[in-house]
Amino acid sequence: MSSRLHTHLGPMFLEYPVINASGTLDLLETADALGLDGDYRVPVAAYVPKTVTMLPREGNPTPRVAEVAAGMVNSIGLPNEGVKAFVADTLPRLLNLTCPLIVNVAGFSRDEYVSVVERVSRALADELGSDKGTWAPRVGIELNVSCPNVDSGCMSIGTDAEEIARLTQAVRDVWPTPLLLAVKLTPNVTDIASMALAAEEAGASAVSLVNTFKGLIVDRDTLKPYLGGITGGLSGPAIKPLALRCVFEVAAVVDIPIIGMGGIACTQDVVEFMACGASVVAVGAAGFVDPWLPARLAEELEEVLCERSLTLSELIGKIH
Repeated sequence: MSSRLHTHLGPMFLEYPVINASGTLDLLETADALGLDGDYRVPVAAYVPKTVTMLPREGNPTPRVAEVAAGMVNSIGLPNEGVKAFVADTLPRLLNLTCPLIVNVAGFSRDEYVSVVERVSRALADELGSDKGTWAPRVGIELNVSCPNVDSGCMSIGTDAEEIARLTQAVRDVWPTPLLLAVKLTPNVTDIASMALAAEEAGASAVSLVNTFKGLIVDRDTLKPYLGGITGGLSGPAIKPLALRCVFEVAAVVDIPIIGMGGIACTQDVVEFMACGASVVAVGAAGFVDPWLPARLAEELEEVLCERSLTLSELIGKIH
């Protein structure tokens, strides 16, 4: 990528400002299916794997996904191998990727979040050495306080500004500055700007917004909830105007970088999110159709910058 697209997400250098949303791209599974080794060129500037929790989770009962007009509703429920297996088997492979890593973490209490981050931190010390300052360009943490598809824990934390602050500070105590600590916020609140401010003041170095909007699908035959988890999270183009509004409002009050997401599927979407204040954007639902979309969007973004005679920094927040 051209140096025109070079940027930073806190302490992390990114070749270009496009990453993936957690849970929407499995680089290891893709590499295994295609017979690629750890040195292959990844399609994102930084990789965010699916959420890691303290204990293994099977996720919600099926059906888990439903297509709707201009989007999809999912009730996956954070299925994952648990932190013990993650640090033993998955993390070493992810550290071999040719891009920085942002580990997405969730819990069902503040202590669980802290424990997962501590386990990841100890494993990183074994892999990268004990000097945490050297980790900063390579690995960060994203706190998922916003999943609408679980019964308790991360969603309830994400709707309470004081709890967001307490959690962010608790994690910051074990994941110190200058390491990247992003907080992924829910749009299912009255005032998302106050949530972002709480995260910033407690030590977050970035905020990610937005996660999905809570929704319900009715089975047309039974007239009962269609999804096994009853409610689910709406994503895709349908949420883009709502997500843009959230980025716009948060950018007006925080000084830390914003990772913008919500319905991004083309270069114009990227431009609009960045104009509203996002420093980096994340591709979510569209990545299921085309895993290599983020890299192509970055290439097209460079063309747009040239056509508009803008630098990346001039585009970010231009609407303000």
